[in-house]
Amino acid sequence: MARYQIILAYDGTNFCGFQKQSDERTVQGDLENALHSIGWLGKSIIAAGRTDTGVHAQGQVVAFDLDWVHGNDSLRSALNANLPPDVAVKSVQLARDDFHPRFDAVERYYRYCLYCQPVRDPLRDRYAWQVWPPVDLMRLKKVSHYLLGEHDFAAFGTPMKKGGSTWRKVFFADWTAVEDEYYFEIGSNAFLYHMVRRLVSYQVEIGQGRNDPSSILDVFTRGLDEMVQGLAPPNGLFLTCVKY
Repeated sequence: MARYQIILAYDGTNFCGFQKQSDERTVQGDLENALHSIGWLGKSIIAAGRTDTGVHAQGQVVAFDLDWVHGNDSLRSALNANLPPDVAVKSVQLARDDFHPRFDAVERYYRYCLYCQPVRDPLRDRYAWQVWPPVDLMRLKKVSHYLLGEHDFAAFGTPMKKGGSTWRKVFFADWTAVEDEYYFEIGSNAFLYHMVRRLVSYQVEIGQGRNDPSSILDVFTRGLDEMVQGLAPPNGLFLTCVKY
């Protein structure tokens, strides 16, 4: 018996989130079904994070214990042969017996994608948010700079457990653009529930000229007294990487 660490990619469109539910399709449920089909006897896998309904991943990290003697590449192939088309195991490696994808993680990274057009684009709407009026890249870059460092993000999300800290340390935050597409990348030691989507929504307002970039500093000080109401849709959000 050994502990395996895998990197998982999935299109979250047709999933009710990552975490297993008794009456809904989830990423965890599909992965556990694939594991059971190759002889896994465990009760539950462990993952780096629980993405919401409609959120995608390129770098979700999952661990499980399995008695397997055919090598890592063979395990990856066996799992992918039993997974549906919208989920894939990208890599497999052995891990420490006590490795935990969530508690051992030191950095997590997300990317949010949007495009600015007055008319929706069905070929992009699965993985990006249509925004109009257009945003200004320099304004987005300016407000993202204020996110760096340690802040109380209580106005942008809630902790995973009641009474948990809402302080987070952001290592990286920036916007880039290619023609009418805009990409927000953020890395932190951890994230609150809905934190990235609220941050994106608030920054889009600033990018459209509806608020000043420095206004986000006032939001940090207000904290729980005034939760940011805007919430970017889930289809533009990707869990890209988890570092250990």
